[in-house]
This record gives sequence, structure tokens and C-alpha cells, in this order.
Amino acid sequence: MNRVVDYAPEELVLTAQAGTPLAEIEALLAAEGQMLAFEPPKLASLLGVAGTPTLGGAVAANLSGPRRVRAGAARDHLLGFEAVSGRGEIFKAGGKVVKNVTGYDLCKLMAGSWGTLAVLTEITVKVLPAPRTERTLLFFGLSEGRAADALGRAMASPCEVSAAAHIPTFAAQRPPLEAEMAVTALRIEGFEASVAERVTALVRLLQGYGAVQQLGQTHSGEFWAQVREVEALADDPRPLWRRSVPPAAGLNAMAEAPGDALFDWAGGLVWLLSEAGPERVRAAAARLGGHATLYRGEGLAFQPLTGALASLNARVKAAFDPMNKLNPGRFAEAA
Repeated sequence: MNRVVDYAPEELVLTAQAGTPLAEIEALLAAEGQMLAFEPPKLASLLGVAGTPTLGGAVAANLSGPRRVRAGAARDHLLGFEAVSGRGEIFKAGGKVVKNVTGYDLCKLMAGSWGTLAVLTEITVKVLPAPRTERTLLFFGLSEGRAADALGRAMASPCEVSAAAHIPTFAAQRPPLEAEMAVTALRIEGFEASVAERVTALVRLLQGYGAVQQLGQTHSGEFWAQVREVEALADDPRPLWRRSVPPAAGLNAMAEAPGDALFDWAGGLVWLLSEAGPERVRAAAARLGGHATLYRGEGLAFQPLTGALASLNARVKAAFDPMNKLNPGRFAEAA
């Protein structure tokens, strides 16, 4: 279950078995000047595991890196798949082109289902040309409020920002960044002339937010790799939460759940270290229009569903896995 089945660079489509290592796929794509645009994180150091991250794992967990703000999530790049249901039945959905869906869009359903509905065996994804170059702008010492303003203005501009993050002082001072103060970062990608023009425009737009430092392609890639893998929080013993909220709310609502946080996706992805109780963390995320997942610590990982949504989820689970054999207990309502 770990080989590339078909790769057509000219068609921007790759099909691989679910156990194919992400590193192998990324190397194959890089040789053709292409990439997985959703920039899947591996999170091995963050979770303290030694396993090999795979394409199936990234899709099943719908894992997306910093480029999500520009390219979308993993589910947006899933064209088709083959899987085995809880009944032991082989089924397929989607295909090898973008507009291939009639009826139910099972690709969107399967991405992020964490193996509770079916065992993925083969996956087809859309790939994209890799950017010729990239640059990152760093602003230092901004408060969460000022950072929210800067990121919001950048994302609303025509500069086509491909990644936007804020790393507060506590995280910025840790390895591998080891900065003296908070860092707010924006990435621009593309052809050299276009990148240079957009960087100039973005610096002009944000000139009221202090001095700016630029990172060239190599250092920019290294910086966003450590943001993607959340390396600054890897050795902290506190419970780690992943909050998904509207970007405008993330940076402006830390009082909702006390703790220390790192912000990606222009504030929409919040990695929160907090000793607060699960009910408080999840209630705070819900008030902001989002949800919280416990990535590291004791307790239920996923926010329990209630009402009509819980009922719908249970019916979907019963349709694919009526005997509850696949990843039982992963979601509370599916236990």
C-alpha cells in the first residue's frame, strides 16, 4: 500500500496508494517542479512520534499547512479515491479531473473523517507547479491586536499573500527561531519579478507597523517549515489544543481561553497551550464561531457534536460502518 500508481505531470494529477510516504511523493513532485499545494504538515516532533507520515494520513486528517490561506485545504485537492467500507465493500468516488462529481461528493466527506468511515486504499490528488521563488516579510514586536490588523490588511490586499502567521514572544524566543520579540510573518510566492513587485507594495502598505526584515528563498522555506510543524511548542508539557476559528477572531480573543498560543492562517489556526478545562476551551472556540481539538493531553480529542448535527453524523457512520469496526471511539458520538 505504499507506491505511486500513476503520475502525469502534464495533467497535474497524481495517484498513489494510501500508505505512500509524503516525503517520497514530495520528492517525486519536486523533480518535476511541482508540489502538493496544501503543504501538509507531518507533526512528528510535535506529537512525539517516529512513524512515517503518509498521503492517506494527511487526507484522512485533512491536514493543511500555512498555504491553506491561499490554496485551500487538503480536501480541496482530493480528486478521487478507492476505499473499503466497514462492510468490507470496495468502493470508488471521484476521478482524475476536477469536475467529476454527480450526486454525493464523497471526497469532501472522507477527508477529515479520521478513518472512521472507510479504509482509504488509493488516492488521487491535484498537484500544482511549485513557485519559482519566495520571500517572507518579518515584523517584530507587534501585539496580538496590531498583528491582527497587519495580517488582515495584507490578506485583503491584491498582493496574493500565500502564508500569514504571528508568533508571540514566548514562542519566538524558543528554538529554532530564537528571536527576542514577537514575530509577524507574511510570505509572497511566484515568479521573481512578480514577487519583487508585490513585496514592494506590501512593505508600502504596512509601513506603519515598524521596520521590516526580508527573508530570501532558503531562509523563507526554513521559517515556514518550522511554523508548519509547530516546532516551538514541541517540548512544552502543557495540553495542546488546535483551535479553528474565523481569522479575524483568532488573534483578538485570547482572553476567551487563557494560555499561550501560536497563530497560523492569518489567525484562523490557533495552536493553544492551556491548562484550562476542556469545556472552557471548547466553549470559547464555539463563541468565536469555531471548534477546538485536543492534540496532546488527556481527554476527548474531538469536540462532541450535539442536536441535529450529531444525529446526521451518526447516520453517516451507520451507512458506511454499521458494526462500528473502523477506528471505534475516535468520535464520542460514534463510540
